[in-house]
Amino acid sequence: MKEKYSLKIAFKEIIRPRLKVLAVGLVLIFISKGASFVAPTAVKQMMDEVIPNGDIQLLTNLIVFVLAALIIQAITSFLLTKLVSIQAQYVISELRIQVQQKLLELPIHFFKENQSGALVSRVMNDVEGVRYLIGTGLVQLIGAIFTAIVAFSLLVSINIKLTLGCIIPMLIVGLISKKAFSKVRPIYKERRKIEANVSGRLTESISGIRVIKGFNAESYEKSIFEKGVQSLFGNIRKSMTFMAIIQSSSSIIIGIVTTTIMGVGGFLIMNEELSIGEFLQFTFLLGLMLTPIIQLTAIGSEITEAFAGLERTKELMETPSEEDLQKGKKVLTDIEGHLRFKQVDFSYEKDRPTLKNINFEVPPGKVTALVGSSGSGKSTIFALAAGFITADKGEVSIDGLDLNYLDLNAYRKYLGVVLQDEFLFDGSIEDNIKFANPNCSDAEFTNAIKVAHVDEFTNELNEGVQTKIGERGVKLSGGQQQRIAIARAILANPKILLLDEATSNLDSLSEHFIQEGLKKLTSGRTTLVIAHRLSTIKDAHQILVVDQGEIVERGTHEELLAQDGKYTELYTKQAKI
Repeated sequence: MKEKYSLKIAFKEIIRPRLKVLAVGLVLIFISKGASFVAPTAVKQMMDEVIPNGDIQLLTNLIVFVLAALIIQAITSFLLTKLVSIQAQYVISELRIQVQQKLLELPIHFFKENQSGALVSRVMNDVEGVRYLIGTGLVQLIGAIFTAIVAFSLLVSINIKLTLGCIIPMLIVGLISKKAFSKVRPIYKERRKIEANVSGRLTESISGIRVIKGFNAESYEKSIFEKGVQSLFGNIRKSMTFMAIIQSSSSIIIGIVTTTIMGVGGFLIMNEELSIGEFLQFTFLLGLMLTPIIQLTAIGSEITEAFAGLERTKELMETPSEEDLQKGKKVLTDIEGHLRFKQVDFSYEKDRPTLKNINFEVPPGKVTALVGSSGSGKSTIFALAAGFITADKGEVSIDGLDLNYLDLNAYRKYLGVVLQDEFLFDGSIEDNIKFANPNCSDAEFTNAIKVAHVDEFTNELNEGVQTKIGERGVKLSGGQQQRIAIARAILANPKILLLDEATSNLDSLSEHFIQEGLKKLTSGRTTLVIAHRLSTIKDAHQILVVDQGEIVERGTHEELLAQDGKYTELYTKQAKI
């Protein structure tokens, strides 16, 4: 069972490593709060000594003393904010980096199960609560407790009867607040989830705006988002109700305390058990004690919210990474590129096999093509070869080494991947191509764009390869995006090449040029290629026909045509088209 996020965990993981900064912060808050007791003391002296005796010198000294205390409060408050709050923002930045790095280490299936917008929310929003723990929140909490304790001690020394008459109602508020906070915390945690889901849907809506408009689905998308926002409103309403109960209770108690001071205090003054100076001092000190207690309500709410966000962050950070899921960590220093599938089974859902008893080899430097109808299992074989997913049964190996026992980061250094739905980043064409090899030479870059025929369209652009392509390459055509993806793979100079519909978005002329480039690229490289256009893989050393998760035919283009089976059927249909 996972340990619930608590102050103990927060102290161990977040607070303890930064104790020096917090210690300075606490010194500052103690100085600031200590200075706040100067005014009540001065009021008593003024009423009981200065005014009755007409002591101008003492009055002057009191004014200077109070002014000095106010200046000290202002300076310590400034230093506290500058030191502790900035440190809190620094830690938030650190945590965001750590969470983002953790996300990059997680296996592919994690991202299939979580919305991208929800994950963005985890990186940007969930860690924000840190500022309440190592920012002014925790320091203010300790300062408030310190102020309340000192003020209470002074109140007791002035008059214990009046103090008890005020404290008892305040204890009742404390009990109500404690009960309310225990109810609020789960609500805050649920709010984080709802916010993440709403953000996720909004991100998807923006990314898929063409699909939404293309299907005239604005109303449907609006209703989905509206439902999420209403759910968020319901959660906020619930938490605000609990906080309102706390605040209303506090207001009622303050009213009771005020009338108690007036009634009991007035009675004690008339009986000469309390001087006017002591009464005013008591009133000031009570205000000093009540203010932090009321602040505790807000601070408690903030820390509760912080724990909710940090608990979700902790859950994410404890999710097993791709490396954790590996049975070993053997690091490849070099490979020949002999890829082999041996009796491989795989299922995305239980009792619904996607692949069954897959057996084939791709010798070093040879090209193996996968063909078959949509949903036959080709892309799953591709994903297994890339190490994106793990076989349920059997073995996927490189040079005789099971991928389950290899460091995947080291293995993927030898891979070049072109996906059917290729992803391009918001930046320049050059940035996207150099993504695979940022330190490449100018000659290598020029060669890549020529082989992939990227220069055919960049030469016509005003800014050439420096042209900004927009999010996901939205400013380019599908064919242009595909050529950039191919150039990126060329620049990676891989020993194993995985091509998933690498020419699916190209016109016939572009496809011809790309095929020439791919011939140069695949020469001497182990290549696994998926293709619907069978004309593009005639020269493959081996063609595997996949149907319903099984390899039903294998051979060269001529051998498969001679068998007059599934491949012939697919090829004939395409030829007619």
